[in-house]
Order: sequence, then C-alpha cells, then structure tokens
Amino acid sequence: MIFKDELEAEKTAVAIKEFRRSLKFPDEMEFKFHKSSSKIKEQFLKIINKFDFSVRYLVVDKRIIRSQELKSNKNSFYSYAIKMVLQYSNDEILDAKIKIDGSGDRVFRRNFITYLRKHLNSEQRKIMKNCKLVDSKENVLIQMADMIAGSIHRFYDKTKKDYEKFKAVINRHITDEWRFR
Repeated sequence: MIFKDELEAEKTAVAIKEFRRSLKFPDEMEFKFHKSSSKIKEQFLKIINKFDFSVRYLVVDKRIIRSQELKSNKNSFYSYAIKMVLQYSNDEILDAKIKIDGSGDRVFRRNFITYLRKHLNSEQRKIMKNCKLVDSKENVLIQMADMIAGSIHRFYDKTKKDYEKFKAVINRHITDEWRFR
C-alpha cells in the first residue's frame, strides 16, 4: 500500500477507526481479513476505497521456489519478497517511510532493516528513508494492508464462491501485480 500524502494516510486511519466505533467494537479490536465476516470485509473495503492510495503486490506460489534458503527460512523469504516489491517499483517508491507488519526478536529486526537498507539504497537512488516493523494491533493502516492482502489472496483461491468480490472493490487502487515465477 502506498500513500503519496501523509495527510491522506491519516484521514484513512481515522475513517477506519470511525468504522470500528460505528460497529461498537472496542478500540483494541483488530481488523483481520480471515477473522472478519463477509459483510465487514466488504464494508471496510468500501470505506477505504474513497481514499487516495495505490496497491502493489507480489503473488508467490511457494511450491515453485527453487532456493533452499527461501524454502526453509521464513525470515529469508519474508525479507527477499519485501525487498523485491520495493526494489522493482518503477520508481513509484522513493525516499519512503516504510511500515511493515512484524515483530520478531531484536536481532531479526535489526538484520531485516539492515538488509533492506543495503539492497534498496545507493548513492544514486534512495528507496527507503526509514523502516519500522510495527504491531498490527496498534496500527489500523497495517490492518488495512491485511484486509487488502486477504482480498487479493482470496481472488487467487478459485474454490471460494466469493473469490472475485473483495478484490473488485479495490481494483482501481492496484497499480502493479507481479506474479513470481
């Protein structure tokens, strides 16, 4: 998810919080695609659809990955996938303040951010201004990313009757889809 304007991101966050309150959910309640009803998913997506943001995503069929390191090490896979999405953005992402859903121990966090900085920033091009791993429970924009990712994941699961429904709501925001091969 990319917001070009910080104020637009803040407005979106407020709208999500207002939606949560309209449902009489406690402020600590976290929106998660796989835990939400179909009605909540659709309402949530319609609310965020009003705002100005773009979506870029990478679709990975883990069964076709050849690298043993990426197959066996979840952290390596996670780091590599995020690096690829940021690195190949057609300069849509430059000097960005990046927030990523994640926790992990201090060593992983430090190594992850160092890895991204090393691979994404050069003297000629700075993709990442800063990067923070944040707890999704405390950040509604990370929850928004989960709802969008869930919608996209559902689209690729043709066994579900509603596989097209949720992605269709946010389609206008999708600027890049990359199928990893």
